[in-house]
Amino acid sequence: MTKGITLVTGATGHLGANLVRRLLADGEQVRVMMHSERDNGALAGLDVERVVADLRSREAVFAAVRGCARVYHCAALVSTIEGNAKHKRELFETNVRGTIHVLQAARYHGVDKAVVSGSLSATGYEPGRSSHEGMPFYPFDRHLPYGFTKHLTEHECLKAHADGLNVVVATSCAIIGPHDYAPSRMGRVLIDYAHGNLRAYIPGGFEFVSGRDIAEGHVLAMRYGRSGQKYIIGTAYASVDDLMALYREVTGRPLPRLRMPPLLMAALAEVTDKTWYRLFPNLPRRFTPAAVRLLQMRRQADHDKAKQELGYQSTPLSQAVREAYEDFVRRGLIVPGK
Repeated sequence: MTKGITLVTGATGHLGANLVRRLLADGEQVRVMMHSERDNGALAGLDVERVVADLRSREAVFAAVRGCARVYHCAALVSTIEGNAKHKRELFETNVRGTIHVLQAARYHGVDKAVVSGSLSATGYEPGRSSHEGMPFYPFDRHLPYGFTKHLTEHECLKAHADGLNVVVATSCAIIGPHDYAPSRMGRVLIDYAHGNLRAYIPGGFEFVSGRDIAEGHVLAMRYGRSGQKYIIGTAYASVDDLMALYREVTGRPLPRLRMPPLLMAALAEVTDKTWYRLFPNLPRRFTPAAVRLLQMRRQADHDKAKQELGYQSTPLSQAVREAYEDFVRRGLIVPGK
């Protein structure tokens, strides 16, 4: 058991909910920072201290960090849309300025170490190569506003490191696993598949990480990560066809009938984005031009740095899918045979 209080921001999110449970299992005293009293069940029954604070409020964040020995900053406003000016401002204020508040508070209150959750979207990409920590973020690609904010978040971590804070970035890939209370985009796909409501899918692929692995990666980053460094935490690359096969195995449902041509879906996504969704720019949707584009990039990640410096080892992706399915069944979000 580690002495002192450990603060987790974003504890009701997919990453945070898995991390909190891992820390409690390790015997840590956990304080969670929540945006509101409503936690959608993510913290039900857990022995944690709850603090309500908005990341955009410097005073509230400083109060939440006071008395903590360690900070895991997992909170972020995640978005897969372009959005309007108001949406972009909200992303910046939450993800960038909110992180500045957490880092400033950690330094002011003498926190031993902070681990900030990063995103693969803020890591460089070169076709045909696995992304690694040394690849620079290329700002002239077609990035979403969310990706830009996560890149700026890493920059703020480096500034805090230069100012003397012991801070590490633990970069997450697309998470699959239990304790998905929102639920996430991938979680909704699994729920739809299990109920026979997923009638088509787009081929492609991405780097995924299990809820178990991303929590483990954060803990290892806290224990062994070098200040000012970034570590990519991933489980495995999987094509969408691979993922559909895993869903078929755990649910017993047949594959969707339609395997949509990527070029057709890309064109449809672009048209709807410029017509219907221009009227409702902040409305969430499953297939955006960015989502189709990401799948077609078939992006893979290199985990060697995390393995060599942190002792990180991944678990099977099939285990993560099964754990996600069983957790959805336990919570009533999936009804087998429905």
